[in-house]
Amino acid sequence: MEIKSSPKGTQSIERTIQILKKVASRNTAGITLAEIARETGLKPPTAHRILACLAEHGLLMQRGPKREYFLGMLAYELGLAANCHFTLRELCSPVLNRLARITGDTVFLTTRSGVDSVVIERADGSYPIRVLTQMVGERRPLGSTAGGLALLMAMPEAERNDVIRKNRHRLNQYGNLTESLLNSMVERASKLGYALNEGQILPEVTGIGVVIPTLLGSHYAALSIVALNNRLQGKRREEIVAMLNAEAAKLGRTLADAGMGMHP
Repeated sequence: MEIKSSPKGTQSIERTIQILKKVASRNTAGITLAEIARETGLKPPTAHRILACLAEHGLLMQRGPKREYFLGMLAYELGLAANCHFTLRELCSPVLNRLARITGDTVFLTTRSGVDSVVIERADGSYPIRVLTQMVGERRPLGSTAGGLALLMAMPEAERNDVIRKNRHRLNQYGNLTESLLNSMVERASKLGYALNEGQILPEVTGIGVVIPTLLGSHYAALSIVALNNRLQGKRREEIVAMLNAEAAKLGRTLADAGMGMHP
């Protein structure tokens, strides 16, 4: 959908940010000019002009037979420069590694970015799933991952409905996910007290997610574990949920002590 009219001088910036977010969401496989134009609603000449400028300055690069776009070296360097002000990943990494070691499964730390969720850290256990899952830095619509579903569940109803409405045309890229199914998953998660993605995205894969507690009035980070269906059933699922909740509570205290405004 094309960006609405903005005050003079800001529309180009908003379009550029929109394109950067779109490339970041597809940074593993890359994304073509045609796909960017179609998915952002921008006219191809406009999209190409912005892409060319971003590539010239190193924020994007092109590779592959279709000349797909990826984030470039300058984007990496800017991320490194900003890293000193954002310690969430460093503070949470020991927890992810411990959970992966104890459970043997794949653990994710997910944060919210607008209507998307972003994986900022992952740790693989001794039984990593052998199918395509989320990579660090990958953006997806909120609710299309276990961590994102946990964040969606924790939102006020009006805000949650608005997010789902804005993402409804993107959901079919993720398994059988639809607006109706996502609403049902949120309802189930609210009853369970944790997010559960039981084969809705990848048929043989289950994900469980919980938010990291906060007193800020909104949750911005979640822990999740993803494994083959048979590893997250019955009593073991209950044990994993309890483990995730305990670690999330500890992280809430750790982050609050670090001045990040989070606390159980």
